[in-house]
Amino acid sequence: QVQLVESGGGLVQPGGSLRLSCAASGSGFSINAMGWYRQAPGKERELVATITIGGYTSYGDSVKGRFTISRDNAKNTVYLQMNSLKPEDTAVYYCHDLGWGSWGQGTQVTVSS
Repeated sequence: QVQLVESGGGLVQPGGSLRLSCAASGSGFSINAMGWYRQAPGKERELVATITIGGYTSYGDSVKGRFTISRDNAKNTVYLQMNSLKPEDTAVYYCHDLGWGSWGQGTQVTVSS
């Protein structure tokens, strides 16, 4: 089982960038696929991106070409680089361990001028 803590959220203007981090504690991080999800007010939680143990990535259609997921197994950390941010990217972003089923507490991202 792993525990997940997200960081890096905040307020950014449209067109700006943010990098989210998800730090894992406990054993088992490096053996599972990891993902980022987001939930906007009044909407269901949706997939943003996933990354396998070997680094294979997949993305939701709304973020393809703008967001990049990566992981550093030595640091037990997964990242989400978000570029060309849009107001519709505003949401709480959650880190998820697809193997253990663990979720982080979420970090707020707000894109607004």
